[in-house]
Amino acid sequence: MIASDLQSGVEHLGDMIAEARVIVPFTGAGISTECGIPDFRSPGGIWTRNRPIPFDEFVASRQARDESWRRRFAMEEVFAAAKPGRGHRALASLYRAGKVPAVITQNIDNLHQASGFAAEHVIELHGNTTYARCIGCGQAYQLDWVKRRFDEEGAAPNCTACDEPVKTATISFGQMMPDDEMQRATALSQACDLFIAIGSSLVVWPAAGFPMMAKNAGARLVIINREPTEQDDIADLVIHHDIGETLGPFVRN
Repeated sequence: MIASDLQSGVEHLGDMIAEARVIVPFTGAGISTECGIPDFRSPGGIWTRNRPIPFDEFVASRQARDESWRRRFAMEEVFAAAKPGRGHRALASLYRAGKVPAVITQNIDNLHQASGFAAEHVIELHGNTTYARCIGCGQAYQLDWVKRRFDEEGAAPNCTACDEPVKTATISFGQMMPDDEMQRATALSQACDLFIAIGSSLVVWPAAGFPMMAKNAGARLVIINREPTEQDDIADLVIHHDIGETLGPFVRN
């Protein structure tokens, strides 16, 4: 069912939330655009201006590593200034109310944690851009350390422990998906009775398989996204309206 207007969509969503015992939200870039973070795929998005750097290229090329870090530092003011939007705050309200055990996200911006989710209850399928890791031993690094070394040496730094490259703690094209997060997302998708996909184009696999997995396991499926998705036809409710306006009524102090 595609909601005919925003009000009817919000009312129907409210009924479904009230009836649900276990709600699993699944979020994509669209939930963060009102926070000032641009998405990747839409016209004017990040990938229309800069070609993504695949993982194998990052590993093989110092030039690629330097460019990857230059891009990240150029975005630092945007990420640092971003605050949770109405969508994040609404999900955090449901989390505090005990309706949401965890959130599955494709986002890398740390805004679910900032909205009130405990870090262990944010399942980050594509990692987190607010810190860095060595791709060899996994040692974690703060971004200010990377920036200082980059400025001093004029190049992306290597790990102080094993001398392997240091990368933002995100998952790049061609990089293995995090096994623990995938297993946890699978278990949640199969155990919930309401799955809400928010702000995702649902074209990036395997992450895009979770709404369908939840539906096949018996959950009701809601999709909230401005643009149609390939999974709209299997959803119980589709809302093609602004995410902040759709979820704003569910924000609670």
